[in-house]
Amino acid sequence: MDKRSTEIAVGEAKARLSELLARVALGETITLKKHGRPIAKIEAYADGASIERAKRLTDFLTWRNATIKTATGSIDYKALINEGRR
Repeated sequence: MDKRSTEIAVGEAKARLSELLARVALGETITLKKHGRPIAKIEAYADGASIERAKRLTDFLTWRNATIKTATGSIDYKALINEGRR
């Protein structure tokens, strides 16, 4: 398991909270800084198995998205939904 660490300003963390939480779920540690000084640390509250599952899910979703885009080009989900309503 890789132990990555990132430092980020509190204001930026507020704007990117969802992204940061996803990274924490994958095992990264985020240090929050205010005026250049560390004030808090966000770490995963999960065991190693949960982190490994999150990594496998991320890998699968990346593969699936790449496969869909290369096989069909761009997908218009709205058009697919409307087509199913006919």
